[in-house]
Amino acid sequence: MNAKFKALTQYPLKDKIKRQHLRLPVSLFDIVVFCLLILLAFVFIYPFLFMLVNSFKSYNDIINITVKWLPREFTFSNYTIAYNALQVQKTFINSLFVTVFATMGHVLSCSFIGYGFARFRFPLRRVLFSIVILSFLIPVQTLIIPMYITYSNLNMLETYLPLIFPTFLGFGLKGGLFVFLFRQYFIRIPKSLDEAASIDGCGPLRVFFRIALPSSGATAIVCIVLSIVWHWNDFYEPGIYISSFDDMLLPQILGSLYHLLNKLSVDPNMEVAAEGAKIMYHKGIVMAGTVMAILPPFIAYLFLQKRFIEGVERTGLVE
Repeated sequence: MNAKFKALTQYPLKDKIKRQHLRLPVSLFDIVVFCLLILLAFVFIYPFLFMLVNSFKSYNDIINITVKWLPREFTFSNYTIAYNALQVQKTFINSLFVTVFATMGHVLSCSFIGYGFARFRFPLRRVLFSIVILSFLIPVQTLIIPMYITYSNLNMLETYLPLIFPTFLGFGLKGGLFVFLFRQYFIRIPKSLDEAASIDGCGPLRVFFRIALPSSGATAIVCIVLSIVWHWNDFYEPGIYISSFDDMLLPQILGSLYHLLNKLSVDPNMEVAAEGAKIMYHKGIVMAGTVMAILPPFIAYLFLQKRFIEGVERTGLVE
């Protein structure tokens, strides 16, 4: 007993703490990794900081070379001018309409197609799935001419149908990727669930809508977030199919901001028209318009962030 007591009391508490610190040193590798992570985070965060700071700068601060970061006087006039010039109240509704219906089309059609590839065996299944993979690997710019001719023959130009209709067929903006994600998820579901449901009298459609689709919530969240971000920020296809200012989407109309500011200066119906001589095109107004354009998908991602990360882990995008 005395020997055990001596062994326990041989080293004081301070010596124990010192030994623990010696056993857990911060290695050079950890320092390098932390520095690289900080640098990488700065690379991604810097454009947002630049955009946000410059959106509050006045024209005098923009042309003043001594003003680097924080403006000398914060102004919200850039947001007022950009809001009126971009007709945010109208273009926001246009973008929301396209984004919501296109996302609905992607989730419904891509989950249905992915379930078919995962559960059924049919001729040319691998060939068709390879075509699905190619559909999101090939840039849309290489297909835009035949697509434009097709939609023109169907009298779909100057409408939102070229942006929404393909999503209900499993195509659209990166639709092939969503088919792939749903297929990867449905492959992991045991077939015994389908067999048990079929014994209870469920056909393939009822099995899909009652078992497969409700259980794919994590994958659906991934597709919803990606579809919202990609459709909201899409600039190329809306610019091809839509040319009317009244029907333009919010990110699309940003490219016409210079023309819209000139129009705003002489519009007697606008509150800022009285300041027409003071309205000048500068990057502060552009940054304010950009902030308003990216704010909706950013807010949507904040609410769905946790479910999105869980879905990415379950769908196999990362291991």
